[in-house]
Amino acid sequence: MAAVPVDHADVIVVGLGPGGEDAAGRLAEAGLDVVGVDDRLVGGECPYYGCIPSKIMVRSAGLLAEGRRIPGHAGTAMVHPDWRPVARTVRSATADWDDKAAVDRLTGRGARFVRGTGRLTGRDVVSVTDADGEETEIRARQAIVLATGTRPAVPPIPGLARTPYWTNRDAVAAEVAPRSLVVLGGGAIGLELGQAFARFGTAVTVVEGAPRLLAREEPEAHELLLRSLTEDGLGVHTGTQAESVEYGDHGFTLRCARGDRFTAERLLVATGRRVDLARLGVGAIGLDQDAPVLPVDERLRVMPPDNGRPGIWALGDITGKGAFTHMSMYQAGIVVRGILGEGGPPAAYHAVPRVTFTDPEVGAVGLTEEQARERGVPVATGYTDLADSSRGYVHQVGNAGFVKVVADTRSGVLVGATAAGPYGGEILGALSVAVHARVPLAVLREQIWAYPTFHRAIGEALADLAA
Repeated sequence: MAAVPVDHADVIVVGLGPGGEDAAGRLAEAGLDVVGVDDRLVGGECPYYGCIPSKIMVRSAGLLAEGRRIPGHAGTAMVHPDWRPVARTVRSATADWDDKAAVDRLTGRGARFVRGTGRLTGRDVVSVTDADGEETEIRARQAIVLATGTRPAVPPIPGLARTPYWTNRDAVAAEVAPRSLVVLGGGAIGLELGQAFARFGTAVTVVEGAPRLLAREEPEAHELLLRSLTEDGLGVHTGTQAESVEYGDHGFTLRCARGDRFTAERLLVATGRRVDLARLGVGAIGLDQDAPVLPVDERLRVMPPDNGRPGIWALGDITGKGAFTHMSMYQAGIVVRGILGEGGPPAAYHAVPRVTFTDPEVGAVGLTEEQARERGVPVATGYTDLADSSRGYVHQVGNAGFVKVVADTRSGVLVGATAAGPYGGEILGALSVAVHARVPLAVLREQIWAYPTFHRAIGEALADLAA
């Protein structure tokens, strides 16, 4: 048996999504010998299958919706959807799913790149298997960073695995909009893609097992989206458990526990994401490979440096702190400072922002009312409709929305907030600052809010909080 080639590096970064790539580049620029390892596209899910292509779809669908609102407001218009320019734009933005530019960007910062599947085989060793099955062993002198992200979670529904179902990856690569689509899952991915396809003429049905859409957000967001999606022609079924899937000449048939039966040309599975720690080989360093996430401390350390052995850090989805590009980038900064010995503040997760890019958008930060109460926080809430703050404009943009704030009555600060409506993700900025900086409610109430902006609703919600 031929000996396995052995390489050495100061730092090995396994997984080159946004956070892993950034960490590898910054450490290389600091003068360390860094090897980045990934078997998928450098840059990760976001630029190729997530944030970027899906927002192209969402924005294109929004243009159609805007055109359809012209009659009665600004003249006349006839809108004819055409998926082909959307597909072309997605293909261009992803460089036809080619990561050469990203690889060049990484190596241009001084890091080395190895294409293959990285697996821990020891405290300081990563074994990399390439597409031909050839293995290389890389030994770390200073640190290993684990940033392998997540993959679509496919539920064990009888019959599903034998069908050509879609995940988000297939949906964003679609050359044509399907005639009909069943979306399994009422979270952000399923709703964004489902609404986009519906606006291009696809008959879309959303099936969600939980009692409401966006189950982790405020219930008012579910109510708002239910109205909006229904007006866009989507069929929405919550509290509906999928029981089996069949596929044949006439497409997919989804059968549900309470007797519902849905058929469509395509089936999009959007039931969340999963971590694969067994594939990463964490058992080799004494960790539970069946755990849902990797345990990390406030410095993102899985294991600190010990007796001359390298430290192991983790960042991104596998830490369980939020499957967002902005989270992985935030954590990358903490990991880089830790490896370079620069100190700085530890990770803080009390003000994590998140946006669902449906129409209307749902932006949220921190805790929902329910989450705060579950943690024993004494809660007061304030709520206002956007229409009450921007009457002269809101009727021109479709469904309105709301702002809801959640305050800790002990400390007198906001612990969470939701801005749902037109530009909800942009309105969220002010609320994120308030939650992150723990701005006293007394100070927030002194704020002057420009009229007739949508963000003025924040002041109305704070006034309702005081009522």
